[in-house]
Amino acid sequence: MRLMIAGGGGFRVPLVYRALCAGPYAGLVRELVLYDVDPGRLAAIEAVLGSFGALPPPGVAPPTVRATTSLAEALTGTDVVFAAIRPGGTAGRTADERVALDLGLLGQETTGAGGISYALRSIPRMLDLAAQMRRHCPDAWLLNFTNPAGMVTEALVPVLGRKVVGICDSAGGLVYRAAHAAGVVLPEGRLDGVGYYGLNHLGWLYRLESGGRDMLPGLLADADALAGFEEGRLFPQPFVAGLGCLPNEYLYYYYETEHALAGIRSSPTTRGESIDRQQTELYPLLAAAGQQAYPLWDAARRSREEGYLAEARLAGERRDEADLAGGGYERVALAVMRALSGGGPAELILNTPNTASDGANTAAGAPAIPGLSADAVVEVPCRVTLDGVVPLPQERPASAQLALMQRVKDVERLVVQATTGPADGTRRRGAALAAFARHPLVDSDVLAAELLAGYEAAFPELLQLWRNDSDSNGDGT
Repeated sequence: MRLMIAGGGGFRVPLVYRALCAGPYAGLVRELVLYDVDPGRLAAIEAVLGSFGALPPPGVAPPTVRATTSLAEALTGTDVVFAAIRPGGTAGRTADERVALDLGLLGQETTGAGGISYALRSIPRMLDLAAQMRRHCPDAWLLNFTNPAGMVTEALVPVLGRKVVGICDSAGGLVYRAAHAAGVVLPEGRLDGVGYYGLNHLGWLYRLESGGRDMLPGLLADADALAGFEEGRLFPQPFVAGLGCLPNEYLYYYYETEHALAGIRSSPTTRGESIDRQQTELYPLLAAAGQQAYPLWDAARRSREEGYLAEARLAGERRDEADLAGGGYERVALAVMRALSGGGPAELILNTPNTASDGANTAAGAPAIPGLSADAVVEVPCRVTLDGVVPLPQERPASAQLALMQRVKDVERLVVQATTGPADGTRRRGAALAAFARHPLVDSDVLAAELLAGYEAAFPELLQLWRNDSDSNGDGT
């Protein structure tokens, strides 16, 4: 197969290449095409891949690698596209965080105000990519990593239909870590007895069966077992026991908002500022490092992993070694790719419309998550085969969880309206303003207006979204 990565100069691209050279996905891809608008970043990542020392199994050739800044060239003949773009770069992520923090609100790249700002920039670029896919590789699948992954995927479904799926490893990681803590062995490629419902970065593990018995209540009652993995340490044991389910790690920002905000503010730099500094210094070094490029990159990757969700950990507390080893989202994506190409069915937690399609762009059957609309993109266990991705039915969420999902889904749809709705500047900007105000981590018309003004100042290109049709001709005045 021919795989194209949009955002091919991205920091995590070597993880994909590493997975394609060894292990169960070796031999899956014959050609890996890296596309990026920044030739300098491409050169750096090419150097890392060129210095990767591990050899594939005997008889299996590593994928050939080609880099290009031509999107048409990259897409033509492609079977699958992985998309992981970041409009505005890591400096944009810093602004996403700082505008919110300066107003006393949570600054995080996918959750709350920062996530809305990021989506307002990423959705238009991803829609451009989808349009070019329709032209140059209409039968290709798009596996979307671009954040906020669920929101971006929802905007892409009207263009690509069932040929797009959102990828995130946080939900699957939660399931496997909880299963290990509870002594549950999950069959390879299966999610038998697993109950999980939510949106991207907003979900709950509510069932974990072994031999027909739900092992989750026992895990939630065991403080020592919960302390043995990251999500179990994020929330007080009495809280999760009362909740009756185990939240995704990103729900820390909802359930422990003040602690999260205090943790971020106590750090001399935000997560975005740290990554921006690291990558600004690292990329020129990688391009000139020769055979040391891969070890240099891997050391930087490990340092970056150590800082993940640092605001939720006690002083001096380190992440588990297994979490620092790297590899997660690329394994999910390659498992999807292999199943879609006929390599056998797989069950994975993915972002996809809530109700399976009958192939004619109409809903068929009951929603996977009762209480959410059939066309809403949700994050649930799915079965992936040569025929596509089908969400598996879940229980109706408890009222508090469902209410939170419904509210955040309202926000996501307002953001999509702001980026894809009729080219009426007032209506589009109004939808963006309403999205900020409606989000539970903002919940204020006054703060919403200040947020939007702040992001418009940081990202002048947002003003182009609010232009009327009549403004797009002539001199634009």
